[in-house]
Amino acid sequence: MTQILATRSIDAASVVLPPEIGGLKDIGGRYDLVFSDVWGVLHNGMKAHPAACEALVAIRRQGVPVILLTNAPRQAPVVTGQLDRLGVPRAAYDAIVTSGDITRDVMRTRPGEPVHHIGPRRDLVIFEDMDTRLVSIEEAAYVVCSGLVDDRVETPDDYQERLERIRARNLFFVCGNPDKVVEVGHDLIFCAGAIGDRYHAMGGEVLYAGKPFDPAYLACHEAARRILGRETPADRVLAIGDAMRTDVAGAVRMGYDSLFLAEGIHAEGVLTPEGIHAEGLAALIAETGQHPRWVMRKLVW
Repeated sequence: MTQILATRSIDAASVVLPPEIGGLKDIGGRYDLVFSDVWGVLHNGMKAHPAACEALVAIRRQGVPVILLTNAPRQAPVVTGQLDRLGVPRAAYDAIVTSGDITRDVMRTRPGEPVHHIGPRRDLVIFEDMDTRLVSIEEAAYVVCSGLVDDRVETPDDYQERLERIRARNLFFVCGNPDKVVEVGHDLIFCAGAIGDRYHAMGGEVLYAGKPFDPAYLACHEAARRILGRETPADRVLAIGDAMRTDVAGAVRMGYDSLFLAEGIHAEGVLTPEGIHAEGLAALIAETGQHPRWVMRKLVW
């Protein structure tokens, strides 16, 4: 069964805004573990955000492990290489959990079954050393979607005919990146989540291999257990991110505190040159039904 998070519409005028903090150091002592988003927090797809990287380096110096949790549809070593190239220091994190690794875990439960891939050639690494083969829709046992083939020019509308063919065969659909959009420089581009949502709206069965759903957080806790040698209670976990429907929604449903960063994919509605726009933030909370514990313009120590 497809797992979809319910949202509830609320009146923006009734929203009590989360406290705005000046830096991660203001709240760092409350937590034993940090789960941080990557794209939109540590980099924008083109370059690292040095102040954000230093904030995570600083909290790690206080003995708080940082697990990077990303909806990137590629394996953790591939993402590590990308972070190296963008200038994100390895001292900013202890481990990485990716949607690509979760997608591969799903594929391992279906050994030998042929799969139809939707996504760019750069994502073919997720099929390396897997017991499967890539085939047409008509030959496939299920579908893996890692994104749009050309996300610079295409939109989900370009996939309607393909999705209708997939739906006609009632194929199981693995969404290898639940994000709907991502920030690249100053632009927003569509991600696999936008296609997965369209297939779900058509009545198809979708597994979202990442935030805000359970498999992503279970993998993070497993990584944290290897580092700390113990379980971490949910109320001692801080989740950091810039997306209400993934980062904040996942934190809320898992019982973590969340730190929402306004300078990200929602910036147009919640930021002004003077700072966070209270009415815009209230409207966003009302629209999504998700309420973060804390808010900052961008991640700093």
